[in-house]
Amino acid sequence: MEQRLSLVTLGVGDLARSRAFYQSLGWKTGAEPGDEVVFFQAGGAVVALWERTKLAEDSAVSDSGGWGGVTLAHNVGSPAAVDAVIEEARAAGASIAREPAPTFWGGYSGVFHDPDGHPWEVAHNPHWDLAPDGSVQLG
Repeated sequence: MEQRLSLVTLGVGDLARSRAFYQSLGWKTGAEPGDEVVFFQAGGAVVALWERTKLAEDSAVSDSGGWGGVTLAHNVGSPAAVDAVIEEARAAGASIAREPAPTFWGGYSGVFHDPDGHPWEVAHNPHWDLAPDGSVQLG
Protein backbone atom coordinates (compact mmCIF):
# COMPACT_ATOMS: atom_id res chain seq x y z
CA MET A 1 0.00 0.00 0.00
CA GLU A 2 1.41 3.38 -1.00
CA GLN A 3 1.84 5.96 1.72
CA ARG A 4 -0.90 8.45 0.87
CA LEU A 5 -4.31 9.67 1.87
CA SER A 6 -6.90 10.50 -0.81
CA LEU A 7 -10.17 11.08 1.07
CA VAL A 8 -11.21 12.05 4.59
CA THR A 9 -14.91 11.68 5.42
CA LEU A 10 -16.14 13.52 8.48
CA GLY A 11 -19.21 12.13 10.21
CA VAL A 12 -21.55 15.00 11.05
CA GLY A 13 -24.73 15.39 13.07
CA ASP A 14 -26.30 18.01 10.82
CA LEU A 15 -25.15 17.93 7.20
CA ALA A 16 -26.66 21.32 6.24
CA ARG A 17 -25.01 23.05 9.21
CA SER A 18 -21.62 21.45 8.53
CA ARG A 19 -21.80 22.25 4.82
CA ALA A 20 -22.62 25.88 5.61
CA PHE A 21 -19.68 26.03 8.02
CA TYR A 22 -17.13 24.78 5.47
CA GLN A 23 -18.57 26.99 2.77
CA SER A 24 -18.26 29.95 5.13
CA LEU A 25 -14.55 29.15 5.28
CA GLY A 26 -14.43 29.53 1.49
CA TRP A 27 -14.55 25.82 0.60
CA LYS A 28 -16.30 25.13 -2.71
CA THR A 29 -18.49 22.14 -3.56
CA GLY A 30 -20.38 20.96 -6.59
CA ALA A 31 -22.86 19.06 -4.41
CA GLU A 32 -26.54 19.80 -4.86
CA PRO A 33 -28.47 21.05 -1.80
CA GLY A 34 -30.21 17.67 -1.30
CA ASP A 35 -27.14 15.45 -1.85
CA GLU A 36 -26.50 12.85 0.86
CA VAL A 37 -22.73 13.46 0.81
CA VAL A 38 -20.92 16.78 0.29
CA PHE A 39 -17.45 16.63 -1.32
CA PHE A 40 -14.78 19.35 -1.21
CA GLN A 41 -11.54 19.35 -3.20
CA ALA A 42 -8.73 19.88 -0.67
CA GLY A 43 -5.52 20.15 -2.68
CA GLY A 44 -4.75 16.69 -4.01
CA ALA A 45 -7.23 15.09 -1.62
CA VAL A 46 -10.96 15.26 -0.97
CA VAL A 47 -12.83 16.01 2.26
CA ALA A 48 -16.38 14.70 2.51
CA LEU A 49 -19.20 15.35 4.96
CA TRP A 50 -21.68 12.53 5.60
CA GLU A 51 -24.25 11.82 8.28
CA ARG A 52 -22.41 10.27 11.21
CA THR A 53 -24.58 7.16 11.74
CA LYS A 54 -24.47 6.30 8.03
CA LEU A 55 -20.70 6.70 8.02
CA ALA A 56 -20.35 4.47 11.08
CA GLU A 57 -22.49 1.77 9.47
CA ASP A 58 -20.58 1.92 6.16
CA SER A 59 -17.23 1.76 7.96
CA ALA A 60 -18.30 -1.19 10.10
CA VAL A 61 -17.66 0.57 13.42
CA SER A 62 -19.78 0.95 16.51
CA ASP A 63 -20.30 4.62 17.33
CA SER A 64 -20.47 4.57 21.10
CA GLY A 65 -19.21 8.13 21.35
CA GLY A 66 -15.52 7.26 21.42
CA TRP A 67 -15.13 6.90 17.69
CA GLY A 68 -14.13 10.21 16.15
CA GLY A 69 -16.62 10.09 13.29
CA VAL A 70 -13.83 9.83 10.69
CA THR A 71 -13.08 7.15 8.12
CA LEU A 72 -9.86 7.35 6.12
CA ALA A 73 -9.85 6.28 2.46
CA HIS A 74 -7.23 5.03 0.06
CA ASN A 75 -8.38 5.26 -3.55
CA VAL A 76 -6.96 2.93 -6.20
CA GLY A 77 -7.38 2.50 -9.96
CA SER A 78 -9.39 -0.72 -10.17
CA PRO A 79 -11.45 -3.26 -8.23
CA ALA A 80 -8.51 -5.68 -8.49
CA ALA A 81 -6.31 -3.10 -6.78
CA VAL A 82 -8.88 -2.85 -3.96
CA ASP A 83 -8.65 -6.62 -3.47
CA ALA A 84 -4.83 -6.49 -3.49
CA VAL A 85 -4.61 -3.71 -0.89
CA ILE A 86 -7.15 -5.43 1.39
CA GLU A 87 -5.03 -8.57 1.19
CA GLU A 88 -1.89 -6.53 2.00
CA ALA A 89 -3.67 -5.10 5.03
CA ARG A 90 -4.87 -8.55 6.10
CA ALA A 91 -1.32 -9.89 5.81
CA ALA A 92 -0.04 -7.00 7.90
CA GLY A 93 -2.47 -7.89 10.71
CA ALA A 94 -5.41 -5.58 9.97
CA SER A 95 -8.90 -6.65 10.88
CA ILE A 96 -11.06 -6.77 7.75
CA ALA A 97 -14.32 -5.08 8.69
CA ARG A 98 -15.97 -5.22 5.25
CA GLU A 99 -14.75 -7.50 2.49
CA PRO A 100 -14.39 -5.86 -0.94
CA ALA A 101 -17.65 -5.66 -2.87
CA PRO A 102 -19.61 -3.43 -5.24
CA THR A 103 -20.96 -0.33 -3.50
CA PHE A 104 -24.29 1.50 -3.53
CA TRP A 105 -22.56 4.48 -5.21
CA GLY A 106 -21.34 2.50 -8.22
CA GLY A 107 -17.80 1.74 -7.14
CA TYR A 108 -16.06 -1.10 -5.36
CA SER A 109 -14.59 -1.02 -1.86
CA GLY A 110 -13.64 -2.82 1.31
CA VAL A 111 -12.79 -1.65 4.82
CA PHE A 112 -9.99 -2.62 7.18
CA HIS A 113 -9.27 -1.44 10.72
CA ASP A 114 -5.72 -0.67 11.73
CA PRO A 115 -4.37 -2.03 15.04
CA ASP A 116 -5.92 0.90 16.92
CA GLY A 117 -9.31 0.39 15.28
CA HIS A 118 -9.11 3.28 12.80
CA PRO A 119 -11.19 2.37 9.74
CA TRP A 120 -9.69 2.65 6.25
CA GLU A 121 -11.84 2.27 3.17
CA VAL A 122 -9.94 1.01 0.14
CA ALA A 123 -11.96 2.11 -2.85
CA HIS A 124 -12.16 2.22 -6.61
CA ASN A 125 -14.42 5.12 -7.62
CA PRO A 126 -15.08 5.09 -11.38
CA HIS A 127 -16.55 8.60 -11.08
CA TRP A 128 -13.29 10.25 -10.03
CA ASP A 129 -10.01 10.75 -11.86
CA LEU A 130 -7.03 9.15 -10.11
CA ALA A 131 -3.67 10.71 -11.06
CA PRO A 132 -0.44 8.69 -11.26
CA ASP A 133 0.67 10.22 -7.94
CA GLY A 134 -2.48 8.88 -6.27
CA SER A 135 -4.22 12.21 -5.92
CA VAL A 136 -7.92 12.31 -6.76
CA GLN A 137 -9.88 14.90 -8.66
CA LEU A 138 -13.62 15.27 -8.34
CA GLY A 139 -15.24 14.76 -11.75
